[in-house]
Parts: sequence; structure tokens; C-alpha cells
Amino acid sequence: MVRVNDSSDHKVSLQIAAVILRAKEVLFDIEYDPSEGRLFIDPSKTSLKAALLPNGNSFTSLPLGHSVHLEENYNDLSMILEKINYQEHRWMVCGDFKMLTILLDQQAGYTKYPCFLCLWDSRVRYLHWTKPGWSLRDALTPGEKNAINTILVPPEKVLLPPLHIKLGLMK
Repeated sequence: MVRVNDSSDHKVSLQIAAVILRAKEVLFDIEYDPSEGRLFIDPSKTSLKAALLPNGNSFTSLPLGHSVHLEENYNDLSMILEKINYQEHRWMVCGDFKMLTILLDQQAGYTKYPCFLCLWDSRVRYLHWTKPGWSLRDALTPGEKNAINTILVPPEKVLLPPLHIKLGLMK
């Protein structure tokens, strides 16, 4: 688990999740495969947590990071992803829409192009219920179409929140 203490001297104490993953391999004879889990980042009013959720119900979730001092912003999430070695494991990522917006480094709030998959125009209300298809977004280029900086997670590694799909809000 990565425990981040963001005090005035910015001390960072680490217990590497890789050690826990290796221990699971040795103790339980489980082979670790990064594609069999997904990274879940959960912001709340009091803390910011990251956990590795296994696909299926075979194993329990593995806490990777926790902080009561960090906030849900680009810099803090970038630091957490660096500390848990996200670039090495390249897990699929899930979270709420606000968290995904930060990870994909899009502008927050009422924006013209809120979707990271397509160029759905939120301000053309008369087309929302009549236009069946919107053009796909080529890339999240910083400075264009509500993208601010470079992305922290590739868009193909993002899982949409299942509740929105079930309710029919996503097609």
C-alpha cells in the first residue's frame, strides 16, 4: 500500500504494492496478471483511495494507496499513479465521471465537449435527441476541445461507470 503524507515537508512513506502482489504469488500460488484487475480510484470528502479490484469474485480487493491530505486534482493523482507504478502495470481504470475527467485531464464543469470518446457537443441541445452518431475524438490533444494537459491514463484503459450504462444514459 502506498501511504502518502502530504505535510509541510512532503514526506512520502511507501509500502510497495508489488511486494504484496509477490507475496500473494508465493503464499497462495497465484500468478499475478495485470489484465485480471482494474484500478479503482475513489475520492471522498475526507480521503483519496486507490485499490486494485480483481475481475470476478475470486479474490479480495487490494488497497494500493490512501491519503487524507491529497485532493482530487491532476497533480495529486499524477503522484499517486507514479507511486503505484501505473505505467508498469497498465491496469484498466474505473471511477466516477469526475475522477475520469481528471485522469483524462479534461476541463471540468460545463464544457462544450465533455465526452472523452466522441465530440458530443453539449451546447447544441436541439440535436441531443435527434442526432444518432457523433464523430469520434481522434486524441485528447492538450489545448484543444477541453483537454488541458497530457493524459494520465490512456482512454482505451478507462471503464465507464456501469450505473450510467444500465440506466441508458450511455449508448
